[in-house]
Amino acid sequence: MHRRLALVTGASAGIGAALARSLAARGYDLALTARRQDRLDALADELRLRFGAGSLVIPEDLADPAAPARLLAAVEAAGRDIDVLVNNAGYGLPGVFVETGWQEQADFLQVMLHAPTELTHRLLPGMTERRFGRILNVASLAGLLPGARGHTLYAATKAYLIRFSQSLHLETTGSGVQVSALCPGFTWSEFHDVNGTRETTRKSTPDWLWMGADEVAEAGLEALEANRPVCVPGAPNKTIAALARLMPEDWALALMESQGSRFRKT
Repeated sequence: MHRRLALVTGASAGIGAALARSLAARGYDLALTARRQDRLDALADELRLRFGAGSLVIPEDLADPAAPARLLAAVEAAGRDIDVLVNNAGYGLPGVFVETGWQEQADFLQVMLHAPTELTHRLLPGMTERRFGRILNVASLAGLLPGARGHTLYAATKAYLIRFSQSLHLETTGSGVQVSALCPGFTWSEFHDVNGTRETTRKSTPDWLWMGADEVAEAGLEALEANRPVCVPGAPNKTIAALARLMPEDWALALMESQGSRFRKT
C-alpha cells in the first residue's frame, strides 16, 4: 500500500501493456483497465511475479459514457489514490467519414476524446492537492501531420490530445503535476490487426520506420519524468514531424493525399 498507483487504460496489449510493465519496473502498483479481463488478469499476474507490483483489474469499455466514473469509483473503493494516469486506450476506425455510421463515430469520440478528458478532469484536483501527479496522454505522430483520407477522426483526436497536454503542462507548472503527450509512429502491436490494415501497412512501410512497444513506452515515461510536454520517439519520427512543421501546408496535404492509402483504409 505504500507504493504509488498508476492507472493505465487500454492495458490489455500493445503500448498499454508495455507502459504497465515499465511503470511496474519503476515501483508502481497498477490499476489496469480494458475490455478483455483475461488479458488483464494475465498481465496482473506477470507484474506481480516479475516486479512485485499489485494490480487492480477493472474491466471497462470506455465507449460507455458511464465507464470513467465507474472506473474511478472502483479504485476509490479499494482505498487507493491514483498518482499516475496513462490515457492510452484507443483504436482506428477504418473507412471514410460519410460511409461509417454515426454510432461508430460517437463511440470512437467517447473512447478517444471524452474518456481521457473526463479522467484527467476528475483526477487532476487530487493530484494537485497531494502535490504529485503524472499524466501521459498517448497521442500519435498522426496528430502532428495533416489529415488524410480514411480513419477520419483519428488524427483529429490525436491532435486534440497533443494540444490538451501542452495546455495542461503549462497550467500545472509548479504544482507537482507533470503532463506529456506521447506521439509514436508505426509500432509493433495489435493496433493494425484490429483495424484491418496490418498487411497493407506492413508491405508499404520499411522496417526502419517501425518501433517496438517497449521502446515507445520507455521513451514516453522518460519524457514524462523529464516533464517534456511532447515526446516523439525515434529519429525517423522526429524527422517526419520536423518536416511536417517546415513544409508548406498545401505541399504537406498533397503528400498525405498521395501516400495516405498506403496505411489507411479508404
